Amino acid sequence: MKPADKIDEQIASTSDWRGELLTRLRKAIHEADPKIEEAWKWNTAVFVHGKNICAIAAFKDHVKINFFDGAKLADPQELFNAGLDAATTRAIDFHESDALDEPALKALIRAAVDYTT
Repeated sequence: MKPADKIDEQIASTSDWRGELLTRLRKAIHEADPKIEEAWKWNTAVFVHGKNICAIAAFKDHVKINFFDGAKLADPQELFNAGLDAATTRAIDFHESDALDEPALKALIRAAVDYTT
């Protein structure tokens, strides 16, 4: 099965607000850089551009986007709100009522791609 099919299944299995947010995050990632490829690693959706850029996953009460080299990225909009003590990664946890600042997120994704290439 292709990674895109696994990601489709992951999203379909979370038919509430989390599935909708996963869909929006996936779209924003590809809009930020159309050369990003999808992979399925560690039983989750991973987005790759030469190296791992970010991963998205749904949890019981939140959705997470994890940036593999997030600690090395500038975050002027202060989107990172999880994993702040990790050596290399940073994450954004979204809860049901949280807004998604797509322009800021796309800028962060582009910065992550620039960092890895």
